[in-house]
Amino acid sequence: MNQLLEKITGMAPLTDQVIATDILMAAKAEVKNYAVAITETATQEVRTTLIHQLEDAINFYEKMADYMIDNELYYPHDMAKQLKLDQKTVETAMTIGD
Repeated sequence: MNQLLEKITGMAPLTDQVIATDILMAAKAEVKNYAVAITETATQEVRTTLIHQLEDAINFYEKMADYMIDNELYYPHDMAKQLKLDQKTVETAMTIGD
C-alpha cells in the first residue's frame, strides 16, 4: 500500500506476515468446509469431486504453511517462538490506532 493510500484510509501497511497469516487462516477454513461438505453430500460423484478439491486445499495449506515457516513468520513446532511472535503482533496491532 503506498503512503498516500495509507494516510487516506488510516491503515498501516500490510506486512508479509499479516497477508500470509490471513491466507493461511482462509486456507484452513477452506479445508474444514470441504470436509464438512463431504460428510453431507448425497451422491458419490459429488463426494469424489469434493474429495479432489479437499486434497487441493490441503496441498495449498501445506505450501502456505511451508512458506511461512521458511520465512520465519510461523513456528508450529516451537511454541515459545510462536508466542513471542504473537505477542509482538499484538503489541503492533495495539499501536495502529495511535
